[in-house]
Amino acid sequence: MEHYVRPVGSPPVNGYSHAVAFAGPMVVVSGQVPIDEAGNLVGEGDAEAQVRQVFANLATALAAAGSGMEHLVKLTVFLIDLGDLGVFRAVRDEHIDTARPPASSLVQVAGLVHPAFRVEIEALAALSADTESGR
Repeated sequence: MEHYVRPVGSPPVNGYSHAVAFAGPMVVVSGQVPIDEAGNLVGEGDAEAQVRQVFANLATALAAAGSGMEHLVKLTVFLIDLGDLGVFRAVRDEHIDTARPPASSLVQVAGLVHPAFRVEIEALAALSADTESGR
């Protein structure tokens, strides 16, 4: 996997790569929301708790598919309040390799499927080489 964080002529970035190139199978992860394993909302009104739960759910989904956070190719992030951007970035940076970040899109939305959700994240990841060789 090759990360093109800031190709010559590209604008500065803040925690993402302008492009990521990879070969092989891909894992597509549906939008993850701040619901725990028991189906309970986590962190009502607490952006940090919600972002942490979403990343935990993302890691669980990737692991189930034979991938991991280190294989992320692209994140699509939906926030209802851009005031939560700093919290999102801080938590994201705990979960990714900041020297080789995934490509990323961030969209401010008027709302998500549940009115208490502040964040939703979907992802694309490469299948880990270990999983691919074990098929």
